[in-house]
Amino acid sequence: MSLTVTVLGATGSIGRSTTDLLTQHAGRFRVGALVGGKDAAALAKLALEMRPDFAALADESAGPALAEALSGSGIPNGAGESAVLEAVAREADIVVAAVSGAAGLKPTHAALRLGRTIALANKESLVCAGDAFMRDAARYGATILPVDSEHNALAQAMGDGRVSDIAKMTLTASGGPFRTWTRERIAAASPAEAAAHPTWSMGMKINIDSASLMNKGLELIEARHLFAIEAARLDVIVHPQSIVHGLIAWRDGAVTAGLAMPDMRVPIAHCLGLGDRLEIARGRPLDLATTGSLTFEPADEARFPCLRVARAALTEGGAAPTVMNAANEIAVAAFIRGAIPFYGIAELVERACERFATVHTRAPEDVEEALAIDAEVRAWSLEAVPQARAAG
Repeated sequence: MSLTVTVLGATGSIGRSTTDLLTQHAGRFRVGALVGGKDAAALAKLALEMRPDFAALADESAGPALAEALSGSGIPNGAGESAVLEAVAREADIVVAAVSGAAGLKPTHAALRLGRTIALANKESLVCAGDAFMRDAARYGATILPVDSEHNALAQAMGDGRVSDIAKMTLTASGGPFRTWTRERIAAASPAEAAAHPTWSMGMKINIDSASLMNKGLELIEARHLFAIEAARLDVIVHPQSIVHGLIAWRDGAVTAGLAMPDMRVPIAHCLGLGDRLEIARGRPLDLATTGSLTFEPADEARFPCLRVARAALTEGGAAPTVMNAANEIAVAAFIRGAIPFYGIAELVERACERFATVHTRAPEDVEEALAIDAEVRAWSLEAVPQARAAG
């Protein structure tokens, strides 16, 4: 009997890797719904190939283009928030949640409330509303499986081990395109330079988060919720080869680690397999002899202040991660359009965290509250962008 899979963020990098696996194992899976952002042509092309029960775009204005592209195909489709939620409501055994940013909160939580098994790539769900998400997952009987390569590696490295026996849980970072750059050179970096990730092929925003190491800060917060482990036992180390994705140091001195070639289909396949191992066509097997050496170095928070800001938000808890994420999304967008320099991102995010530190102190009770805080911080951050122009 085949499993039904719904893919949120189907036209993004994680979505494309997921549909590649679904196509390879067509006898094992069927597609329930495909959800994209605003690219009607890309979603229509994918829908015609995958033949889902339903296709939806988040951008309502792109609805007519999608409807025209799928005309005569017999594939029901729609656009806007209601269409996305309709896609989520359709029967599915696994929902791959790969919508980028805070926009993924509402549809991912809707799937969670239905008790689905969620392959979670949208880290912002846990960054912005982690307490509420994990509490509701338990309440509705949902299962959350980590898609991020680091968290997936950590979950596999844990095996049947107990969190209480962990001395330290470490996520690795490639170091991004600026790993060897001086602070002065980084300060003058262009969006194109920041987006040129040396290892992973991701969207513009995620690539820039990786360049600033904010992405690793978000992943620390995600790990805090996924594994119910306190901040003091979480760490980051830079590993340029991106072969070791996560390490667990146990209190008896043993260390277990998750290794794989940098291919997002590996963690996605682990989630889709639900305990079975799926073969990956065109995958590159890890050959350590060919790799030759694996190197590690500490993360430099002086050159990458976003990691320091994220660690502070993790330690503070409450609504601090929600505030930080909202400000970061505005700051990265401002950097992309040339409104602020690279270090303006950290400067703006840190000022937002300071501004709202006494305004929102407790963690959001639910997704609605998280989204309300998100909207408030975004509005403030947009007004604060001009003051971040001089950061460097």
